[in-house]
Amino acid sequence: MTLEEERAQRRAALRALLARPLLTAERDAEALVLVRRHLTELRSWLTRETGWRLLVDAGAARLFKTASDPRDGTHPARGKAAEPYGRRRYVLLCLALAMLERADAQTTLGRLAEEVLAAAAEPELDFVFTLDSRAERADLVAVVRMLLDWGVLRRVAGDEEAYLSATGDVLYDVRRPVLAALLTGTRGPSTITADSFEERLAELIAEPVADTDDLRNQALRRGLTRRLLEDPVIYYADLDEAERAYLASQRHAVVRRIEEATGLVAEVRAEGIAMVDPDDELTDVRMPEQRTDGHVTLLVAEHLATRGEVPLEELRAFVQEAARAHASFWRRGVTEPGAEDGLLSTALAKLTALRLVRLEEGSAVGLPAIARYALDEPVIKGQ
Repeated sequence: MTLEEERAQRRAALRALLARPLLTAERDAEALVLVRRHLTELRSWLTRETGWRLLVDAGAARLFKTASDPRDGTHPARGKAAEPYGRRRYVLLCLALAMLERADAQTTLGRLAEEVLAAAAEPELDFVFTLDSRAERADLVAVVRMLLDWGVLRRVAGDEEAYLSATGDVLYDVRRPVLAALLTGTRGPSTITADSFEERLAELIAEPVADTDDLRNQALRRGLTRRLLEDPVIYYADLDEAERAYLASQRHAVVRRIEEATGLVAEVRAEGIAMVDPDDELTDVRMPEQRTDGHVTLLVAEHLATRGEVPLEELRAFVQEAARAHASFWRRGVTEPGAEDGLLSTALAKLTALRLVRLEEGSAVGLPAIARYALDEPVIKGQ
């Protein structure tokens, strides 16, 4: 194998980990082989450049990534139909994991539902869950299917649709090694003493404070590299003084190491930096996209690109007019009264997740990177 082939394999392994931080042998066999083959180099790069841990065993590889901003809610977990998780599903996910932690080697969906139901009744949770409605059972099934996708559960017999229709149950194997590798905090939850959610979350992900210049520079490099890998764009205005100073002096080195290791390409502008993926793989939000929602999002981006801040009412009217103009190409119902609210909400959610738009009270503000979607006036040759 040539040196270039080895580099390509390492890049593919790292990209696989960045795209899916939990790889399992059943679902990601080829990627897992590459991760094992280049484990030493991958661990060395990740430790040096990001501070993220990489755990690999016979059946799985787990990259313990940490969010650059734990308060960012623009990239929620999504179900099979791409619907974003709400509070109920997140709570059910946590309760299901807690119940599986003390479950037998095998369990059923019905048994898991009963245990989750009992745990949800604890008054400290301030959470109501009854399983009386199909919607509640569907939320639990969505959580279980996510655990199946992650490899925490392995289906042995049955089907979740039978449970939804109350005509059957499902038997699962519980894969404890994968279950044990899910939590990414820097310390055990049982050691946290804070009371409020924000304080508990801060303690869960807190990292040691650097007390020397070398350690402070290391922390700055790791933090910026994480953000460049995870965030759609970094704006200099969002960095503190130390981060801006470090990036000003080390930008070329930081960007070059990321490009060499991942195949991402840096797009550097006066306002910030974005690492662009030419293969369009390392993202959970794509733009542009086809179909109705993709077209609406592109039109809203173009509208905001040249106007800066736009009142939401104006955007609703814009989407309503666009729906009438494109009714023959978009899905049914887009011209119905109130349909523009859903279309606009979906578009703004995507633009916000991509750091192209910031929502303020009553308005949407286009951020610098949205300028790429501005259209120039057409030029007619010969005139």
